[in-house]
Amino acid sequence: MGSTMAVFDGHIKAVRDFMRSLPMTDDLHQELECSGTPEELLRSLPINLGRGASSGIHLRSNTYTELGNPIAGSCSHLLWTNNTSLVRDGRITLIGPDIPASEGKSLPFGQILMLAGETLAAKDHERLQQAPIIGDRIEGYMLKSTSDYLWARISKDVAARGFNFEILGKSLISLIKSRTPGVTAVEILFVTSSKEDVKELASIASEVKGLGSNILKEAWKERGFDVECDFDCASCHDEPVCDDIREVIVGVKKAAREKKKAQDENSVSYQLTPLRKAIVD
Repeated sequence: MGSTMAVFDGHIKAVRDFMRSLPMTDDLHQELECSGTPEELLRSLPINLGRGASSGIHLRSNTYTELGNPIAGSCSHLLWTNNTSLVRDGRITLIGPDIPASEGKSLPFGQILMLAGETLAAKDHERLQQAPIIGDRIEGYMLKSTSDYLWARISKDVAARGFNFEILGKSLISLIKSRTPGVTAVEILFVTSSKEDVKELASIASEVKGLGSNILKEAWKERGFDVECDFDCASCHDEPVCDDIREVIVGVKKAAREKKKAQDENSVSYQLTPLRKAIVD
């Protein structure tokens, strides 16, 4: 295993240490086993999953529980490895109160996604970072996020159908596995116990963004892009500009290839002209 591939292994182990350090009370600590194919997980859900499943904005009046409000605190990180022994596929751990017991409350929210696959490599990092961008794919779950925080609202409608962190976890696992080739194991940690616990979790993974940016920067350089940014494309207001720049660069490179091909063809044609003339003569 190369050093680049193992770059987040230490952070995964640190998350485990964090989980073991917290009280193991029955009402504030759940460990759920939810392994299965994306299709099997989807069939077990009482909500709709897929593009357009969420109706859009949930007003406060229709919100059962709020997660990760900036005042309450939140953090979000994705860690991946090609050492599949480090990730327990289908394991969902909740530290803190669950959604059904939190009607009308605003909970702190920490979410750590741990992904594994034997073939995963640095070239996959950018693609893997897109895995948790779910948009409108989970019914009743309105999410505003960047690479560092999550702010979500759970609608009263899906709460009435029993929406909890097991359902949210199953939904995320199903979506990630179905949309991210090479990922064979997904494990999720949710933390709602306190703002302090969420802050501690955020501090453990504070290096993740910088390490990920370095991986992306090197990958982009290999593809011919030498740019300086935080590489959080999902939340960057300059993303449309970057997309336009990429299209222009692709167009320029394509035009250059076509021009060289035409020049090569003209050169061959020029070299054959004397021979053609000699044959005719």
